[in-house]
This record gives sequence, C-alpha cells and structure tokens, in this order.
Amino acid sequence: MKHAKTLCAAVALSLAAIGSAAAQTSRVQVLNEGFENIGGLTGWTQVNNSAPVGNAWFQGNAGIFPAQAGAADSYAGVNFLSAAGGSGNIDNWLITPSLTLSGLTDISFYTRHAADPGFSELLEVRFAYGDSSNPADFNTLITTIGNTGGYPTEWALFDTSLALEGPGRFAFRYAGPAELSGYVGLDSVSVVTAVPEPATWMLLAMGLGGLGLARRRLQS
Repeated sequence: MKHAKTLCAAVALSLAAIGSAAAQTSRVQVLNEGFENIGGLTGWTQVNNSAPVGNAWFQGNAGIFPAQAGAADSYAGVNFLSAAGGSGNIDNWLITPSLTLSGLTDISFYTRHAADPGFSELLEVRFAYGDSSNPADFNTLITTIGNTGGYPTEWALFDTSLALEGPGRFAFRYAGPAELSGYVGLDSVSVVTAVPEPATWMLLAMGLGGLGLARRRLQS
C-alpha cells in the first residue's frame, strides 16, 4: 500500500509539473513588415484580378498622408486605379509570405484611407493554409474593414487572434467598384504565434521516466 501511495504521489507531481509547463508558451514574431520598400518585399505575392486589370499595390504616397511609422512613404498603398482607368471592378491582393504557425496566433496591422468624402472603401483580411498564392484558396475571412461600416480616416490598429496550426499565408484584398474607391494605406503588419517551451517536453520526458522507474521498483 505504501508503494502504491508513493507511485500515486509521483504521478500527481509529474502531471502537475507537465501541466504547468504546458501552460507556459513563448511568443515569436514570424512577420514584421513596415513596407519600407514595396519593390523589395521578400516572399510576398501580389495578384491583381481586377477587371480591367490596373495597378498593383505600390509604395505609399507621403503627399496624400504619411506612414503610421518610419519614413513618411513607408507603407503599402492601393487605390481606384487597381482597375485600369479607374473604371470597373477592383479585386487586388497583397499576400504575405508563408508562415509557420503554432496555436494561438495574433495578426495586427494599421490602415486608413484618404479623408475624401463620397468613397466606399473595402479591405478584407483572409487566410489560407499552405503556400498557395491563388486567391481562390483564401476562403477563411478574418475581418472586413470599410464598405457600409466606414473606413478610418486616421491610422487605426486592427488586431485579431485565432488558433492556427501549420504553414499558412494571410492576404489583404482591396475590392469594390473603382468608381466608389479612393486611396487606402496599410502599415506595420505583424504576426505573432505561440511556440511551446522546450522545457515542456523535457519535463514530460522526466515525468514519464520517473513513473517508469517507480513502476519497476514496485515490481521488484
């Protein structure tokens, strides 16, 4: 009976240690983009499915408004000329590199538009697992900014948390009728994901090893 109680105590202590370690996770920033040089972005993809096709996303225009952080033009800009001639339907995508995600993941960014009246801007944030750059694969809608809800005329922070596991990409989709679109900026895109501490697995191995040793002692 005494040996059984000792084994039970060892089990309880080991599980408590493992549970405590599992609850402790580090946070790692897997993406931090301030758009200092749109032409030099690494791993990012642009897809313009507008009809008719016009301009891609471009370096921010400091003359319209300055960046949220950094140099005055260090943000991504997009406008009504996404559709050629400013007439037609806009469907213009800016897609992040493929990121390795593990558990609770935060995506945050700043956006605003030019404070000109009469426009109905629309920006969607979407997600797709894997390394695809095909807009059709981004069927997880994370958030929508603008349209009937209005678009901020000063830099505003948007922050969303969701559980994601494995490689994936986020996409910013600028969309809508070109005649109702103006000029939008995107800045300071950050993705932070959770990574289990190595100590978790060490404690798990030590706990299981200790339980095995206690079990052998009972059997001897």
